[in-house]
Amino acid sequence: MDFNDTPQEAEYRATVRAWLEDNASEYRDPPAESWKLPEFIARSKAWQAKKHAAGYTGITWPKMFGGQGLTPMHSIIYGQEESRWHVPQGLYSIGLGMCIPTVFTHGNPEVIQRYVPKALLGEEVWCQLFSEPAAGSDLAGIRTKAVKDGDEWVIDGQKVWTSFAHASDFGIVVCRTDPSMPKHKGLTMFIVNMKAPGVTVKGIKQMSGGSDFNEVFFDGVRVNDSHRLGAVGDGWKVALTTLMHERLAVGGKPRYAPGYETLMKLAKGVEAPDGNPAIGASDVRQKIAQTYINDQGIKLTQMRALSALSKGQVPGPEQSISKVVVAKTMQDLASFALDLSGGDGFVAGADADPELAKLQGSYIGSAGLRIAGGTDEILRNIIAERVLGLPGDMRPDKDTPFNKSTAA
Repeated sequence: MDFNDTPQEAEYRATVRAWLEDNASEYRDPPAESWKLPEFIARSKAWQAKKHAAGYTGITWPKMFGGQGLTPMHSIIYGQEESRWHVPQGLYSIGLGMCIPTVFTHGNPEVIQRYVPKALLGEEVWCQLFSEPAAGSDLAGIRTKAVKDGDEWVIDGQKVWTSFAHASDFGIVVCRTDPSMPKHKGLTMFIVNMKAPGVTVKGIKQMSGGSDFNEVFFDGVRVNDSHRLGAVGDGWKVALTTLMHERLAVGGKPRYAPGYETLMKLAKGVEAPDGNPAIGASDVRQKIAQTYINDQGIKLTQMRALSALSKGQVPGPEQSISKVVVAKTMQDLASFALDLSGGDGFVAGADADPELAKLQGSYIGSAGLRIAGGTDEILRNIIAERVLGLPGDMRPDKDTPFNKSTAA
């Protein structure tokens, strides 16, 4: 692995760094208070427009779709430099990271021209409508159906855990269009207007107090056939395009996530009472050491992916290793750190220490990270089959018509 920038990459990094210094000064420090949704959306749109004007959006996208036509390493470099600033992030990560690449890969020219430029500029927000109450890890088990009616499709069903559906203008939705086919072959994907009649979005209240996830109900929602992505019945193939982008997007450690340094700082201010196995001195040292090892393993696995990208290759299924380790490490670290902090770890609200509040958020959020972008179980199957070459998992319903399977 080569950890150094090439001369061209170093030049690009310097240019990006200088631009951020000139344009992101208001985001040098974290906000004193979390932004409310309207302010977050307004700031996100303003920052996206500023990036777009400077040529830092769609960095790897083909120029014919409004992108910059640069390499994945250019995108990685920009992301690394932007992560040093507390700019508003998240509103466009799903749309620009997963949905729009699917649109310009599988959409017709009219659809691409209509939606891609506005999404890139940040004028319209997108969400991904995949998971359902009975189809999470087994995405091909979805029951939301679309029935052809002339030049339109009528969609009925329910999606769940849809991030930012409440703030989205459009979404990509995968539906079952032929229940007589095996579950992977009877699917079709569409673009849906989130403000269309029959679309109902209900927020899911999280234990953190936030409500970033949603249930979405479709009741006779009409979509023109021109807004179909890919051929009828090719929904699984189209979904794999989205999932490929998702795997790369969620594989690394989240920005500002706590690490071994957090435990070291916290341990210096704690007197461990004798006989308490939760915070005994030897346990603290071992936990810090294990966290450091995990962090370095994650870093090196990510570097392997970056090395592949820098050589024009596509990162392999070993990217799933990072995702499994990141989520579990974050959860274990935050849990141990809160134990280490004693009663102070339970204080919430305005009286909470900022560092402990971050740990509380990490503890709560890391549980969801073990589900988002592929559950631990699914990722372990990928690692076992595609990295280690072990026999595939038994899938007795793979060739069974969906309407005759137990999932129907």
